[in-house]
Amino acid sequence: MRKSLPITAPQQTAPAKNPKKEKYFEIKIPAISFKNTNINVYLVTALVIFAFTLGILTDKVIYLSNSLKTQDANTSIPSQDNTKTTGLAILSTEPTPPAKVNVAHGHLPPLGNPNAKVTIVEFSDFQCPFCKQFVDNTYPKIYDEYIKNNKIKFVFRHYPLNSIHSNAQKAAEASECANEQGKFWEYHDLLFKNQALWSPLPLADVLNSFTNYAAELGLNTTTFRSCLDTDQLAQKVQEDSDDGSKAFVDGTPAFFINGKRLVGAQPFAQIQQLIEQELK
Repeated sequence: MRKSLPITAPQQTAPAKNPKKEKYFEIKIPAISFKNTNINVYLVTALVIFAFTLGILTDKVIYLSNSLKTQDANTSIPSQDNTKTTGLAILSTEPTPPAKVNVAHGHLPPLGNPNAKVTIVEFSDFQCPFCKQFVDNTYPKIYDEYIKNNKIKFVFRHYPLNSIHSNAQKAAEASECANEQGKFWEYHDLLFKNQALWSPLPLADVLNSFTNYAAELGLNTTTFRSCLDTDQLAQKVQEDSDDGSKAFVDGTPAFFINGKRLVGAQPFAQIQQLIEQELK
């Protein structure tokens, strides 16, 4: 008899692996039981610290954001400075003054010919370095050429720039006190000569220096110091300043040559040209 072969089920083969299929790693996290009291304490503490830190960082970000917005708003339009300082202390370009101004001559004794055809009115500040520059370099030439020969009348008026020169007001008052004893111009010269010495001093020391200058000129120092300490001539200084402001003076030195305005520590040639024009 023919032996029958056993019938076997066809074998199933595993599908071929796709070589392009991505591989994944399996991460197992151990289960945490919240019944554990110690773990609960740690978790709560960590959450509180995290929330607190997050709040601080959030407030910081908001603060920095607002600061940047404010800074951008303040710097978006640059400011324009209309101040010139070349040869002039604090001269603003506005408002535009008229070409000629009728300026009062004040109360201080003038130099030169009181009836001269040409009058120069100077508004000055004893602590102003540009005013000293004029006194040192230009004024002596004006004196020799025109004042000494009685060709012009020269007038000094006060215009202390108190906002930047802390001793200018008292220096002006000191010159007024010297004028009370007939020594204005001599005291004027001493103040400018010693400007670098008294200019940086505190008030008490500067008053002593001013009194020493009075003694140097042979003035009655008791009367002088009483005049200076009581501010009795401050109003005269203020009257000069007020007249200067009405004449559009906004810095020192400022000159009016027969009313024609000239500003800054100008060289002699510039002032001489205007004087000669007026003399003709």
